[in-house]
Amino acid sequence: MTSTTEQLSATTLLRFATAGSVDDGKSTLVGRLLHDSKSVLADQLEAVEHASRSRGQEAPDLALLTDGLRAEREQGITIDVAYRYFATPRRRFILADTPGHVQYTRNMVTGASTAELTVVLVDARNGVVEQTRRHAAIAALLRVPHVVLAVNKMDLVGYEEPVFAKIAEEFTAYASELGVPEITAIPISALAGDNVVEPSAHMDWYGGPTVLEHLETVPVSHDLTGCHARFPVQYVIRPQTAEHPDYRGYAGQIAAGTFRVGERVTVLPSGRTSTIAGIDLLGEPVDVAWTPQSVTLLLADDIDISRGDLIVPSGDAPATTQDIEATICHVADQPLAVGQRVLLKHTTRTVKAIVKEIPSKLTLDDLSQHPAPGQLVANDIGRVRVRTAEPLAMDAYADSRRTGSFLLIDPADGTTLAAGMAGESFATARAAAPEADDEGWDF
Repeated sequence: MTSTTEQLSATTLLRFATAGSVDDGKSTLVGRLLHDSKSVLADQLEAVEHASRSRGQEAPDLALLTDGLRAEREQGITIDVAYRYFATPRRRFILADTPGHVQYTRNMVTGASTAELTVVLVDARNGVVEQTRRHAAIAALLRVPHVVLAVNKMDLVGYEEPVFAKIAEEFTAYASELGVPEITAIPISALAGDNVVEPSAHMDWYGGPTVLEHLETVPVSHDLTGCHARFPVQYVIRPQTAEHPDYRGYAGQIAAGTFRVGERVTVLPSGRTSTIAGIDLLGEPVDVAWTPQSVTLLLADDIDISRGDLIVPSGDAPATTQDIEATICHVADQPLAVGQRVLLKHTTRTVKAIVKEIPSKLTLDDLSQHPAPGQLVANDIGRVRVRTAEPLAMDAYADSRRTGSFLLIDPADGTTLAAGMAGESFATARAAAPEADDEGWDF
């Protein structure tokens, strides 16, 4: 007989996030999903029932399974990203329940940045609203491959099919225009449990999957073995012992693609080339390694390599540059201004940089570009041009979410200022801006 542990080890992992406007029922949906899939421990359910009774509610408020902060419970809203881990016999899940308020846009970006699927909730009574469009735009901006439109509170509109059809049509047209590759619309009632885990008895006109069924069967697209091979060096291993007097290995996690012994590789940003002489995985030599394995690469030639260098196949090397064009989401409370000195962290490499230009700020409500805002404040999303002190080998975010992303950091205290995505956003490519005067730059 196969054990539960063996079954789960053989299942795939899906990372997904929930989003939606205030009071659309995100936390209730997550609570219903956990409750009905038997993923809630008895003591957790008992604590929720006790908290619900103390607030005068007869039925347990399943939203309390995710809204754990005191401020969240007092206000009945989601403020921080709540991560939940659960599993079914078919798949394992990492769920990020993200806030719906405009002022917590940065929290949604954080939760959706690693997601393969985003569930966008809509209140059936209100339809597609401004915040719905904002969340669809963020999902498109972050290149989330699958979006589920969950039309919630169908019980409050009499489970009427025309209401669902109108909302689904409007949202699908908008999200498709943004470039979202796959959109699935599901009518649900999170409070009553309709079409969340079990099919609804009230919507016989709907023949599609429940939310859980779709989550269990959607193709998982985070297999990066076929992508451009990238290996950021995290640590140089030189034991210099009697047993290993000449051992020089480069340790790290393969960010994307596959590496093989005998393959010709290039080290960036230096551009030096060599051949992979060996690959160590968990202390044992192997001929092939792929993402996301953590390995040690041994090269045939002695090359000056340190933490932050990028090892890539010689025939598939990204260009190195000191001028990064990107879309960023500003997550810090202090503004980001033109001329500001920052640190830029890309994979394992951190370099000094200057914000050279902020060409525009994106208005997510209607996707318009506000030109030359001068600065970005918390929750703003905008285009930037950053000049780095040293060359970086960075892919476009559209090609690789791992090696096309970066962080901007305050050099004074280490605070994360912004999350960046290199290359063009989903918006129409803007005309090239004139070169700014570099006078006064120290690099």
